[in-house]
Parts: sequence; structure tokens; C-alpha cells
Amino acid sequence: MLIAQISDPHIRPAGQLYQGVADSNRMFEEAIDHLHALDRRPELVLLTGDLVDEGRPDEYAQARRLLSKLAIPYLVIPGNHDHRENFRAAFADHAYLPAEGPLHYCIDDHAVRIVALDSCVPGLHHGDVDAEGLAWLRRTLEADRAKPTLLMLHHPPFASGIPYMDAYSYTNPAPLEAVLRGFDNIERVLCGHVHRTMLRRWAGTVVCSCPSSTTEIALRLANDAAPASYMGRPGCMLHLWDEVHGMVSHVSHVGAMEGPYPFA
Repeated sequence: MLIAQISDPHIRPAGQLYQGVADSNRMFEEAIDHLHALDRRPELVLLTGDLVDEGRPDEYAQARRLLSKLAIPYLVIPGNHDHRENFRAAFADHAYLPAEGPLHYCIDDHAVRIVALDSCVPGLHHGDVDAEGLAWLRRTLEADRAKPTLLMLHHPPFASGIPYMDAYSYTNPAPLEAVLRGFDNIERVLCGHVHRTMLRRWAGTVVCSCPSSTTEIALRLANDAAPASYMGRPGCMLHLWDEVHGMVSHVSHVGAMEGPYPFA
């Protein structure tokens, strides 16, 4: 099974730029075109939050217009720039989303089980999952301890080392880690939020954060670093599951490159 991941597109109303700089709507369309043009089309696309920038209904209307061009089934979770209730209303036709409360859900229709965890705290930018959500996660994972499973949430459950991002990271990951360490079939934990690719061994599995389809947050590690972003190379991730070889994850850059040349 091939699963694509797009994160943090920060869609704006038609004709408006993200942060006054990036044409995030066009870049999201280009990410969709990129997936359609792959030599093997993914069976599923995961959108790991910050689908829109300000959580406004007109942004979600634009998101649905753009997503109508995606010819691959997709699943969504919110990020800290999303508005939970506007998000829920915008995707009211997605029956897997709960009718109330946090947007946790499980999809078990594929070779890989998808478990989605809503790590957003309404009105705030940091991430957390309360005791009720962690209890739901434990029950959901206990339903099948053997099937390969992906967990997706917006906030990476560890410090990135980038101080202006860690100021609103997942604030208390230890309880989540304790739940996941009880299971050995978690192939990946997939996140967004940081607009960068990051990898970390954590909770007995591997965490991958996906680059944004729009701007790239600057890699500044000094304690007093000022926030900054670049019009970096946009990208998505591809997660390839094989029963023999397990799961391998690739960054796939969006946009034209020189080549291909006839060597490897």
C-alpha cells in the first residue's frame, strides 16, 4: 500500500496569499498534481493539519474546491490554525469524523490501519490530548494488536530544537508515549506543524514530520533565534507498506527538477 501525506497547506480565500507572500492555494494544487503524476498513484492521502490558515468558513470552502480535484481518497485531521467546529462543518460529508468533541477516529479499511488523534487545543496553538482521548486511543489500539498501524496527529510529540516552534509544541508527550509503548504494531507516527521533515525514534516506533506544501520554517537552533521562514522547496511524503519489507517513508519534492538522466 502506498500512502501519501500532505501537511500544512494553509489555504486562504481565493486570491489571498499566505502571510502576504506565498500563493498557498496554487502550491496546494501543484501538490495534488504531483501526486496524480507519480509513477505509482497512492491509494490514500493523509492531510495532517493546518489545512487552512485562519479557520474561516471561506477558507474551508476554498479548501473543498481545491480538494475536489484530488482523484484519490483522503482523510483529514485539524491543526492549530484550523477551527475545530468550522473544520467539522466543512467536512460534514466525511462520516468518519465524530459529530462532537475532538476529531479522533480510526479507519480500518486498508492493509494499514489509520488512527487519527486530534492534538489541537481550541483557541491555543500548542498540542495536547486529554485523558479521555488517551483512553480512546488505548481502546482503539487494543482492538487489533497485530495489524500494521499508522498514527497521525498534527503536533510532533517531541521538541524540534527550533525554539520558536517548541514554544507551542505538544506540551506533555509522556502520557501519549506511555500508551504507545504498550503496542509493537505502530509502524509510524505521522505529524506536520513544523513545516520541515524531522525523524525521531520515539515510543518504540518512528515519528516522521512532513514538510509543508507551502513555506519552509527556518532551521534556527540558537536559543534566542528569531522566527523566520523561507520559500523553500515544497514537498509531501510517501509511505510505502510491504508485508515482507515493512514500511519505508520518502520525502517527495513538488515542482520541476532537471532530468531525469539515464543513470542511478
